[in-house]
Amino acid sequence: MRFLGSILLFFLCLTSISHSNEEFNKWLTSYKLYAIDKGISKKTVDEAFKNTKLLSRIISYDRNQPEFIEKTNVYINKRVNNQKVIYAKKLIRNNSDLLTKVEKKFKVPKNYLVALWGIETVFGKHKGKVNTISALATLSYDKRRSKYFSRELITLLKLIDKKILNLKDLKGSWAGAHGNFQFMPSSIKNYALDYNKDGKIDLYTSLEDSFASAANYLKKIGWDENPWGVKVKLNTKLNAEYFTYDARNLSEQKRVKDWIKIGIILPENFSVNRNTKARLVKPDGKVSEVYMVFNNYEKLLNWNRSLRFAITIGVFADLLNV
Repeated sequence: MRFLGSILLFFLCLTSISHSNEEFNKWLTSYKLYAIDKGISKKTVDEAFKNTKLLSRIISYDRNQPEFIEKTNVYINKRVNNQKVIYAKKLIRNNSDLLTKVEKKFKVPKNYLVALWGIETVFGKHKGKVNTISALATLSYDKRRSKYFSRELITLLKLIDKKILNLKDLKGSWAGAHGNFQFMPSSIKNYALDYNKDGKIDLYTSLEDSFASAANYLKKIGWDENPWGVKVKLNTKLNAEYFTYDARNLSEQKRVKDWIKIGIILPENFSVNRNTKARLVKPDGKVSEVYMVFNNYEKLLNWNRSLRFAITIGVFADLLNV
């Protein structure tokens, strides 16, 4: 009976998968017409979707992102350690000329760029091998964030149609992000640069294009000269409304000096203009360590809408700022 039950479950799974593929293929036929209606050439549409598949595992990844289920200390410790810091400092030295030029042009410190590179792709070692069209098509078909990924897929197709990107080069993360810094198609469109002037934007193998594009992204969205933030202590209990618990719902800002007046204690060695506006973040809910965060922290949230991700980039960057 147990054997028969296993066989039945196997065939039920096959039927479910077959049904999903059938529904996906119907959706894909409709989406191709939608893409052509959006002005993308039929040639590009046909070529782009020639080998597109439903990648069911990607839907599972989207439901279980570590940025939203791991505790902050666990998340940071998995991504930042002494060995990684030592290696990152070596990379800063080895790429000193390029990083200095990029920092001078875009006013984004090299330690933040290398921290982002390290967290996003382990300094280019894990850029992803997933077919980008299939990834974005799967997530467009899925109902949870269909509108967002559908827009990203249309943007990608337009970039291919205009020959800004080469279809055969497109591989990356499960979420459709590409290159050393994991740019989504809209980020490629808005911020990517041919920094080395070789006639193409190459975010996969060119460090010149990759670093300059990442710096250009942060500069254009409003990066400034202040720190990202700092872990703080409280000498009194504050109302829950003062804290940010969710990156989609930020709490109110106050000047640093006003936070100090109502009970926030800054580390002794931390320096920032007391008139700078800041928010308080509790990334692990009400029972959590507290971070005071500034404008640049919010710019990192533009990169990845996760409180833990932005804190991790800031912590890593601070360790590289020597």
